Amino acid sequence: MPYDHFQHFLSRLESAGELKRVKAEVDPKLEITEIADRLVRKGGPAVLFEKVKGSPFPVAINTYGSMKRMAWALGVEDVEEIAAQVQALLQMKPPSGMLEKLKMLPTLLDMGSWAPKSVGSGICQEVVVNEPSFDLLPILQCWPKDAGRYITLPMVFTKDPSTGNRNVGMYRIQVVDARTAMMHWQIHKDGARHAAEAKAKGRRIEVAIVLGGDPCLPYTATAPLPPQVDEMLFAGFLRKKPVELVRCKTVDLEVPADAEFVLEGYVDPSELKTEGPFGDHNGYYSAADLYPVFHLTGMTHRRNPVYPTIVVGAPPKEDDYLGKATERIFLPLVRQVLPEIVDMNLPFEGVFHNLAIISIKKRYPQHARKVMSAVWGLGQLMFTKTVVIVDHDVNVHDLKEVAWKAFSAIDPKRDFMFAEGPVDSLDHASPMPNWGSKVGIDATRKLASEGYTREWPEEIAMDETIRRRVSDRWKEFGL
Repeated sequence: MPYDHFQHFLSRLESAGELKRVKAEVDPKLEITEIADRLVRKGGPAVLFEKVKGSPFPVAINTYGSMKRMAWALGVEDVEEIAAQVQALLQMKPPSGMLEKLKMLPTLLDMGSWAPKSVGSGICQEVVVNEPSFDLLPILQCWPKDAGRYITLPMVFTKDPSTGNRNVGMYRIQVVDARTAMMHWQIHKDGARHAAEAKAKGRRIEVAIVLGGDPCLPYTATAPLPPQVDEMLFAGFLRKKPVELVRCKTVDLEVPADAEFVLEGYVDPSELKTEGPFGDHNGYYSAADLYPVFHLTGMTHRRNPVYPTIVVGAPPKEDDYLGKATERIFLPLVRQVLPEIVDMNLPFEGVFHNLAIISIKKRYPQHARKVMSAVWGLGQLMFTKTVVIVDHDVNVHDLKEVAWKAFSAIDPKRDFMFAEGPVDSLDHASPMPNWGSKVGIDATRKLASEGYTREWPEEIAMDETIRRRVSDRWKEFGL
């Protein structure tokens, strides 16, 4: 079910008992973070803070903070439904006859309707602010040693300076003063690539920072899509309805018409200043570094808008559920390259780039090492610092089972494989920024063809007849 706008989603959450309103005044400096942190850790609801110190606008937080709400944000009851849709698209084959063509017609027509479309107006421009200022917004300072206030749930719209193709990314934005902010474009991100190309051409790059809209839109800004795939097209696939786009007032960019706020401006890639530190999703403060400056030139919003935000930090946090949705939705695409993969788990505790647990159907010697090497060459999975490969019958989502099966199946000297390559910019343990070492652990059963000369032991298991008999008599035992 597509949502008309962000507040439509909030209404659904509230009607389902998944959102609470807070009328007491709250401080966006640290206080909202502490409240949100406690809520996420105990599996609490989304919250709408109606009175926020220093701003006329209410704040919504923890809207993605459970797998149920994450699925609802994407218009389904379970994100596995979307994974199944992706799998079905990947399995489509050219029709061999007229009957098959007719059967495919509804799907093809649906696909044609997902493309974004331009419209003349939208609720995001119901109010045009004459004197745009970041100070109007209830922007959070999340953690005590953050360098300042940060916009943490933005969709950042840019155009490729060479092709004109749109990109939508999610990058933290540190507010400096009423009209300037720092754009945290990490070196591996498309926004940074656009900025580098603009710098080479001696040009500024126009930017629109969008807050709100259909809740699937911020998710698409985080999705690991190839550069040539339009995030707004992907959003159309998710919502089964095109995203309507409206032209900005002061920059040549189109943005979602249903947004709560649009902040327009530009970045001069040659103008760098110190950004950070910032309490990031790995649970540590990322170090201060030089990043480009964003200059605010325009600001629009809908009437009576709500400011959507998020807090990151040591897991669990709300952004973990965005990452878990990506794990499930993109697994079919990973299987297209590596069909031997059965399942994959990127645990919250691994903050998505420190640990991947992958089960495979092992067929030949060193099969696990082949998968490790391939994973390090797949999009954002290239950042994965530790890859653990287990057999197909291991439940990768049961960390107790993984620990038992993996630790009992390895000989460290034989089964550890080390490599070097790119690592996440936030990895503080690497010897240099953006590159370091990785380890793959082959925790599969070893084959004779791998030089294993002993007989692999059989796991202990109760006779199935006895299991059924005891189950049938359980009440009789009074235990």
